Amino acid sequence: MESPPLWTPNPETLSSLRLDALRRKVNEKFGTKLVTYADLHKWSVAEPSAFWNEVWDLAEIIHSEPFTSVIDESIRIDSIPKWFVGTKLNYAENLLEKGQHDDIAIFYKGEGHPEPTKLTYGELRTEVAVWAAALRNAGVGKDDVVCGILPNAPETLIALLATSALGATWTSTSPDYGVTGIVERFKQTEPKILISVNAVFYNGKVHSMSKKLHQLVSDLPSLEKIVVIPFIQGQEAGAIDIPKSKWTWASEFLNNFRSLKTRLVYEQVPFNHPLFIMYSSGTTGKPKCMVHSVGGTLMKHAEEHLLQSNLKKTDVIFYYTTVGWMMYQWLISSLITGCTVILYDGAPSKALWSLIDEFKITIFGTSAKWLAVQEEVARKCIKLDGEDVEALKKELNKNKTSLKMILSTGSPLKPQSFDFIYEYVKHDVLVGSISGGTDCIGCFMGQNPMLPVYRGEIQSYHLGCDLDCVDDEGESVIGERGELVVRTPFPSMPTKFHNDTDGLLYKKAYFAKHTGIWAHGDFIMINPQTKGIVMLGRSDATLNPNGVRFGSAEIYQIVEHFIEVSDSVCVAQRNEAGTDERVVLFLRLLPNIAFSDDLVNRIKLVIREQLSPRHVPAVILPISDIPYTISGKKVEIAVRNIIEGEEVKNVGALANPKCLDLYRNIPVLQTYS
Repeated sequence: MESPPLWTPNPETLSSLRLDALRRKVNEKFGTKLVTYADLHKWSVAEPSAFWNEVWDLAEIIHSEPFTSVIDESIRIDSIPKWFVGTKLNYAENLLEKGQHDDIAIFYKGEGHPEPTKLTYGELRTEVAVWAAALRNAGVGKDDVVCGILPNAPETLIALLATSALGATWTSTSPDYGVTGIVERFKQTEPKILISVNAVFYNGKVHSMSKKLHQLVSDLPSLEKIVVIPFIQGQEAGAIDIPKSKWTWASEFLNNFRSLKTRLVYEQVPFNHPLFIMYSSGTTGKPKCMVHSVGGTLMKHAEEHLLQSNLKKTDVIFYYTTVGWMMYQWLISSLITGCTVILYDGAPSKALWSLIDEFKITIFGTSAKWLAVQEEVARKCIKLDGEDVEALKKELNKNKTSLKMILSTGSPLKPQSFDFIYEYVKHDVLVGSISGGTDCIGCFMGQNPMLPVYRGEIQSYHLGCDLDCVDDEGESVIGERGELVVRTPFPSMPTKFHNDTDGLLYKKAYFAKHTGIWAHGDFIMINPQTKGIVMLGRSDATLNPNGVRFGSAEIYQIVEHFIEVSDSVCVAQRNEAGTDERVVLFLRLLPNIAFSDDLVNRIKLVIREQLSPRHVPAVILPISDIPYTISGKKVEIAVRNIIEGEEVKNVGALANPKCLDLYRNIPVLQTYS
């Protein structure tokens, strides 16, 4: 039986949505009879040339040369067809020129910078012009790569847009990456210029960048210059211990160009020209370097912001992200609507909620992990500290009148997190669990203001994304677990992997499992009644005890209902002969909660009753920490490798690599034969 929706769109405002306006326009222009969002989605993937042409017009893409064709629809997805052939455009121009001179482009606030900084579109254009002139003077051109190890601050956005204005390629990581993780990424891309900061403020402490920058001078031989932004003032930031010939303060780098009032020139490049080099997590080997195009990134983000979010110039959007996560690129691309973007740098504390009222945020984005932590804090206050439920609701609900949408990604949003938001945060808000990835530098599915929100489900596939849920034979399935695939091309496919001259790494990543179909690596299930999507975990972390395959997320959805459990990680352990495997579940418990046989037995009973006897973990153990990537994704493969005695590659991709030692040499796991 279908559960009632947690949120439904207001019928009186549906006609004002761009999605519905597009549906009506398509009917009038092409003689179709589209009634529902499902009809519109079906048309968008059946007629990709017509659909993406409509997005181009809707976004009012600024360009200097027209395109001769949108796409050759006869070319399969695994042949990576080119889009909008013949056009020339610039990414920075399309973000910077959509707002009026005095319109507010960004607000910035962060740890160590408690007073908000504001930049109008006019001021942002001026700063980008100065940086672009300085980079050009340093020899940066269309074939060059500029890299950044930077916080989520205005200087980062300015440097990125300046690089793009020159037609050069941008790549970045956040300052919390270790030297090994940085070198493994940047050495492959051979950057000419590195832009960084002297130090960052995180979780109440100053972290100097001096030692990292010193080592990178020798480890990245392609670098011609390091530009250092004095982000933190005072002695605690540390001195820059690099030969002066190799680096310069940003003020020195920019000084000659501030007085010249340099005009901002946007280099016009083809649609397919490289814009960003993004990286895979690196948890299974050396990070793959995905090259994303100027036009593909722009079009995908335009569709998501203008249609799926219905983002307008009057909106204020925030997403908690580092510059090493693709959600940063997604966030800043919202400038194409002329809206205001909130940048924040620092630890993800409870104080993020206060930004909503301070800046009148209308769209608030964060990770599923952060929301789970806020839920955990609330549960602890109520269950352990005896705090009054109504008082807590009043505190969390306070001053969120501007808020229209809460977005979550990084991992599946737990059903109980939906409950938490609607009960404690705001009842009249669209909660959009969104999913996609670095591979598409955007989202395949997520928020939809035309459709209801159901507990634990993603609302719908995004327009222009020809997604399907398939079994092992590649046949479509509904109501049962399947693999997420993409059947036809989309504009934001990586144009290539860097240094993958024969394309073999690209083919292996997406097209090795199903001929002519992109396999995304996620297990999903489509609800037959609501048509919503439930994420069931990564297919590369499949559990297969006794030949029965299922995803770890199925276990998490049960376990995380237990009030005692703060977090969990579920992995497969193969026996010594490699002939069988069993399921091992690790539980991170709330403070002051003791691990007990009673808890283990209750968890096993509920898994048996709600899933099946075959889903019941063979071993359940307590653990004090669980590994996550820097972008907030749970790393099951690393845990699996350790308990099987294998090497964990690229621990530099992890936010908390030291916790891996907790999983080594556990006696009960060393006797599995």
